[in-house]
Amino acid sequence: MIIAQITDTHIRIPGKLAYRRVDTAKFLAAAVAHVNALDPAPDVIVMTGDLVDFALPAEYEHFAALIAPLKAPVFLMPGNHDGRDEMRQGFPAHRYLPRQGFLNYTIEDWPVRLVAVDTLIPGEGGGEVCDERLAWLKRTLAAAPKRPTVVMLHHPPFHTGISFMDGHDLKNADKFAAVIARHPQVERIIAGHLHRSIQCRVGGTVATTCPSPAHQIVLDLRTGATLGFAMEPPGYQLHVWNDGRLVTHTVTIGRFDGPYPFREPEGKLIS
Repeated sequence: MIIAQITDTHIRIPGKLAYRRVDTAKFLAAAVAHVNALDPAPDVIVMTGDLVDFALPAEYEHFAALIAPLKAPVFLMPGNHDGRDEMRQGFPAHRYLPRQGFLNYTIEDWPVRLVAVDTLIPGEGGGEVCDERLAWLKRTLAAAPKRPTVVMLHHPPFHTGISFMDGHDLKNADKFAAVIARHPQVERIIAGHLHRSIQCRVGGTVATTCPSPAHQIVLDLRTGATLGFAMEPPGYQLHVWNDGRLVTHTVTIGRFDGPYPFREPEGKLIS
């Protein structure tokens, strides 16, 4: 099973640039084409929040048109830039999204179980797993203790050293980690929000964040550093379940020289 993860697309209304500089629609279109060209193709595509920038209906309409060419089934989650009701209204065909309350859900159709946890706090940059959401996660994980599982959320449940983003972190991350620690079937925790590929151990498993297909958060580990973004290579991640293990690959979007062989046709190493 191959899970493609795309996150932090930040789509605006047609013709509008993010931060007067980033054509996020163009970058998402490139990501869609790149994912569609994969061989083997992904079985499923998850989009882990910040789908749009201001939760406007016109932004979700634009986003929907951009992802329409994706060939694999797509599952959406909210980030801090999204709106629950706006997502429900904008994607009525996505019946896995609950019709009311938090946008928590499970997908059971593949070898790896997908568990989505809504961390949105309306109007805030940080996220939360409140008691209600933690209780839902406990019940959901306890219902299938033998099934390999990926837990998906927008806000990563760990600090990264990027101080501004750590100030907009996940509330109750310690309680979240304690729930994960009681469920060894959780193979991976996947998140977005950081616009970078970052890994950390959480609750006895690996948590990873995914780069954006557009702009990336600047890696600045100085205390109190000003937040900035850079046009580093865009990307996404592939989470590959094979031989009882989940392996995560970070994929760079674009065209690059190669591939070139390491050996001559007769097998001699090229010097």
